[in-house]
Amino acid sequence: MAYPHCSPYPDFYAIDALLSDEQKLVALTLRNFLSREAEPLIPEHFEKEEFPTALIPKLGELGVLGANLSGYGLPGMDNVAYGLVMKELERCDSGLRSFASVQGALVMYPIHEYGSEEQKKEWLPKLGRGEAVGCFGLTEADGGSDPGAMKTRAEDKGDHWLLNGAKMWITNGNLAQVAVVWAKTDAGVKGFVVPTATKGVTVKKMRGKMSLRASVTSELYFDQVKLPKSAVLPKADGLKAALSCLTQARYGIAWGAIGAAESCFDEVVAYTKDRILFNKPLASFQLVQKKLATIATDITQAQLLALRLGQLKDEGKMHFAQVSMAKQANVEMALRNARVCRDMLGANGIMLEYKSMRHMCNLESVYTYEGTNDIHSLIVGSQITGIPAFG
Repeated sequence: MAYPHCSPYPDFYAIDALLSDEQKLVALTLRNFLSREAEPLIPEHFEKEEFPTALIPKLGELGVLGANLSGYGLPGMDNVAYGLVMKELERCDSGLRSFASVQGALVMYPIHEYGSEEQKKEWLPKLGRGEAVGCFGLTEADGGSDPGAMKTRAEDKGDHWLLNGAKMWITNGNLAQVAVVWAKTDAGVKGFVVPTATKGVTVKKMRGKMSLRASVTSELYFDQVKLPKSAVLPKADGLKAALSCLTQARYGIAWGAIGAAESCFDEVVAYTKDRILFNKPLASFQLVQKKLATIATDITQAQLLALRLGQLKDEGKMHFAQVSMAKQANVEMALRNARVCRDMLGANGIMLEYKSMRHMCNLESVYTYEGTNDIHSLIVGSQITGIPAFG
């Protein structure tokens, strides 16, 4: 989807013509901001394993945090515009899209959808402006693809809740002032809004990642954490509510992965045109053009898949299995082609000043998180056959 005055990534099927002026303006404004203020920061932060926190209030000002939610000072964008936001963020770096995705889809969405009016008024405006950061506590060390096996528990003590347990692989954990935590209770799985400064909450940053290095990943520990009765999300109906949040996030990933693929494609097109080999541009060789044509075709297919998914979501007709198909297909496409682009850059491709290997490394995580590639294939298979194949 090529916007005016932007780099030449493919829009072979004139998808731009299907977008409203407002949608195109949202994407172009964000791309210009990220090109100017974010892209110069990412290599250093990736190398240092740090998130560029200076961008958080600026992302809030741009209205990209919880962008498709309404009320409480939130932008209320349509879901195609929101998808374009996710695409532009990941075009810069998967860590930026992960930050915004967790903030909006995994923290603000459950509060917006399942929270009390008091919870909404307290947290949604601050989270939307970037004045507070949130994280989402579902995954555990022994849970992974089986979130129902969680061991974290909350006990109803009459006048308060008592929370104990641990969560792992938590994006934004060390940045967060609030966590949406899912725990087992005698009445089933419930969600809780937990300020991270609460006594008994410990947050530990996970280090040594070789992927998503410009993103904060943490462990959360809860030791006899006393919570008021008002901490529970009153409208959250068991594990189904937690999974509905993941559906929102996976929708954004289906768009975001396209941005990573487009970034790699842009880089390798420019490189192969400038790189002279045997006295002619590398782009003039048949094998190179074959690879570029394949990548452009793959990106175009992913664009169409995401656009239709966004239309279905705006019409209220989106099914979670359709989200699984798009997340699985588009991330697999992006990772496969990031590897091809890295190869086409030759030895230069392993250097941090080039983007393709950074995207490739990031996409290894995106391929796995929010439902692994295999799990999403099984979700689609279950929808086709009516026979669940999990476990």
